[in-house]
Amino acid sequence: KHISTVQRWNAMLKARDRIQIMAGNLSGLRRLLKYSAWPERGQGDIVAGCGAGCGAGWTPPPAGCIVAGVEGLTSCGGTVIRFENVGLRYGTEAEVLRDISFTLQPGSFHFLTGASGAGKSSLLKLMYLAHRPSRGLVTLFGRDMAMVTRRDLPELRRQIGVVFQDFALLDHLSALDNVALPLRMAGTPEADVVAHCSEILRWVGLGNHLHAKPSTLSGGQKQRVAIARSVINRPRLLLADEPTGNVDDGIGMRLLYLFEELYKLGTTVVIATHNEA
Repeated sequence: KHISTVQRWNAMLKARDRIQIMAGNLSGLRRLLKYSAWPERGQGDIVAGCGAGCGAGWTPPPAGCIVAGVEGLTSCGGTVIRFENVGLRYGTEAEVLRDISFTLQPGSFHFLTGASGAGKSSLLKLMYLAHRPSRGLVTLFGRDMAMVTRRDLPELRRQIGVVFQDFALLDHLSALDNVALPLRMAGTPEADVVAHCSEILRWVGLGNHLHAKPSTLSGGQKQRVAIARSVINRPRLLLADEPTGNVDDGIGMRLLYLFEELYKLGTTVVIATHNEA
């Protein structure tokens, strides 16, 4: 069943003034996501492969924009991900994904919907390179994944932000140090790491838990740490598996604002959810 994602998204944006959220504002978030420790991206980067020279603005979603169960707000441009007749099976079991074909453009926003057990998480695992397909063609950022070596994988994965359903936090690290991992691996100066990780944790409502270990946090708090970590390096592709499943409506809306700002900066966003409300 496909839902009217564009209508739902627009309704949420119109409702932002009616929803009580924590102190902070979107302009502060925009400054954080654009901060100078990240490489600058020009219009050509945002719409790599686009012959129209776009990038400054966003096109309305085309009518009936549905790709393999994914509906979205789409900008013009090249492709971030392309699947052609992809299948996935675990061991000798029947295929859990069969004949999947779709293309995701740079700077597009998508909801992947379906009941629990429909294969949403399996599809995301193919997209963030945790699994290789049993058959078919997968290209990521223009590269054929069948030709990518194990040595090439870390570079590709650093361009992908992932919000895992089980959070995947390191228990021996504080909330701030978990969020800081992508920046430290990229060689960002430590002063910038601490400043910007602290700011984004405050923005998601965890300003009083910067040095808390995951074992002391609730499920919803862990989820917000995982989301902050996934966006701190402004990835080219963001994949979120049930990102608002453990938070209340106010925090959930705040997190969607965060994803919206990344989308406006050129990140391709895919949110998997079984919640059609």
